[in-house]
Amino acid sequence: MSSNRPERVAQFLKEELSQIIREELKDPRIGFVTVTRVNITADLRYARIYVSIMGEEKEKKETFKGLESARGFVRRLIAERIRLRYTPDIKFKIDDSIEYSIRISKVIDEAKRKAGD
Repeated sequence: MSSNRPERVAQFLKEELSQIIREELKDPRIGFVTVTRVNITADLRYARIYVSIMGEEKEKKETFKGLESARGFVRRLIAERIRLRYTPDIKFKIDDSIEYSIRISKVIDEAKRKAGD
């Protein structure tokens, strides 16, 4: 019997983390961040948070540093909002899939334009 509890917890974490990043983190380094997905282990102890960061490369690095420095604060807020035996240890990862798809789309559009010439 497989449980979908990790998926439900991951979805809850995604929603709560999005709200925390958007409304409660006051670090000026943190720019435009989108939580794209959350992977959580079956025992609910570890969560990998994938974020998409918009902006120039320097801004992205600063935003990621800001997120990393706020990890403890974010985990404490999650612990207050979720009722689990253990609060998952969170780790932020950069998700470049949105930028990659934008680049691919531009390449396809350019190829179509050249084919039309």
